[in-house]
Amino acid sequence: MKRILVLCTGNSARSQLAQGYLQRFAGNGAEVLSAGVDPKGVNPLAVQVMAEDGIDISHHTSNHVDEYTALPFDYVITVCDNAREQCPIFPASAEQIHQSFPDPGHQPGIDALTSFRQVRDQIKVFAQQFVASHWPDRNDTNR
Repeated sequence: MKRILVLCTGNSARSQLAQGYLQRFAGNGAEVLSAGVDPKGVNPLAVQVMAEDGIDISHHTSNHVDEYTALPFDYVITVCDNAREQCPIFPASAEQIHQSFPDPGHQPGIDALTSFRQVRDQIKVFAQQFVASHWPDRNDTNR
């Protein structure tokens, strides 16, 4: 089983969305954790938009990245530029991947819920592609 850590600034939205989708698509092929460099708590809109797509992240917690520096990871995925810049050093065996997504709820001219849905959909596509490329035997990523 592979271990994945998803990082963003507040561990409140983007990393929570990515954790939910990566875990869904990878199934028992991966353990997916998320953290932030400045945790703010899980945003209720993140919980809401994931529930709309059938994924319950209401049990997720917002954690500081320092809680995981001693754990071995296969992949460390940063989903915002700030987290990438502040990401601590992880063991060389961890492949670091960066894919920046807009900060939901902070997109000018778009209401927060619409913004969360748009970012959720972008992260879903990324997670499907990531799992398909790293676990080619998992052909059911459209679940």
